[in-house]
Amino acid sequence: QVQLVESGGGLVQPGGSLRLSCAASGSIFIYAMGWYRQAPGKQRELVAVISLGGSTNYADSVKGRFTISRDNAKNTVYLQMNSLKPEDTAVYYCNAQKGVSVDYWGQGTQVTVSS
Repeated sequence: QVQLVESGGGLVQPGGSLRLSCAASGSIFIYAMGWYRQAPGKQRELVAVISLGGSTNYADSVKGRFTISRDNAKNTVYLQMNSLKPEDTAVYYCNAQKGVSVDYWGQGTQVTVSS
C-alpha cells in the first residue's frame, strides 16, 4: 500500500502561482498519478494525470495554466499552478492508480484563490 501526502496549498491572489507536491511512502513508478480537486458543494473532478511513461492529460479548465510532473526517483508528483483564478479554489487531492483495482488517495491540501 502507498500513502500519499500533499503539501504546498495555501492562500494566493488571483493571477498568482502555487506548486503542489505529493510525496509517496513507496515507489510510484508503477502507478499512473493524478491530481483531483473538490470545491464546496461540488463533485470531485479530475485536474491532471500523468502516465507511467510521462504522458499528460488536463481538464480543459486548467490547460495552459497547470503542469503536472513526476519524479520517480523522489517518489513525488508535482502540480505547478499558474495564473490562478478564484474558481480554482478547492481541496486538491493526489491519486495513485494501477489498473481498476488499485487506487490510493491523499488527505488533500486546501488551495484558496482570493484577493
